[in-house]
Amino acid sequence: MSTLKHKFRQIKKLPTWIYFLPAMLMRIFFKIFYRVELIDKFNVCARPERLVVLIWHNRLLFLPLAFPYSLRKNAFAMVSASRDGQYLTDFLSHFSVRTLRGSSSRKGMNALLGAVRVIEDNKYVVITPDGPRGPKYKLKNGPVMLASHTGAKIVPVVINSSKCWQLKSWDKFQIPKPGAKLTLIIGEPIEIPADLTAEQLQEFRQKAESELLKITVDPA
Repeated sequence: MSTLKHKFRQIKKLPTWIYFLPAMLMRIFFKIFYRVELIDKFNVCARPERLVVLIWHNRLLFLPLAFPYSLRKNAFAMVSASRDGQYLTDFLSHFSVRTLRGSSSRKGMNALLGAVRVIEDNKYVVITPDGPRGPKYKLKNGPVMLASHTGAKIVPVVINSSKCWQLKSWDKFQIPKPGAKLTLIIGEPIEIPADLTAEQLQEFRQKAESELLKITVDPA
């Protein structure tokens, strides 16, 4: 068994078609068992503009389906350059979500350059600001620097579940229970000035983190 496991871990990329059935089953499961409410008070979905979208790492499971297609079709998700990131990239491709490969720990510069090109093309970059290793709910500097450099606005987004299981991972990854109501909240866009000083960088990092936490609801 350990030999088989080792051989599987050596596979860097699986055929993309392998993910077709799981993606289809996820669509069916999602449609049958979940209700989604979209709260977009600032009409972000209807305004095409440069955006850096932030969502916590532990809310990613149903993002491809809960997110409106009008935004999803123009979204590029920042995904780890690891082997697991490749699996996720191929899975997300079945939901019309493209990816940028890299993180704060691996190939970060490649991902940053790709994100700049995406935003300049008036598309959206989706980032988990506390990923890939945490700490949970702590926003890093990268998204604010990216927004400042490109003139994009930061948009906090969260998916709150009325009931869910939480894994014993660093982020307490959430799996909504069947019958749960999922509330997708798109927060107020935050304008980030160009040429930030070190003090301004921390000021706007804290502001973005605070705005994201403001709309975050964890299960009791």
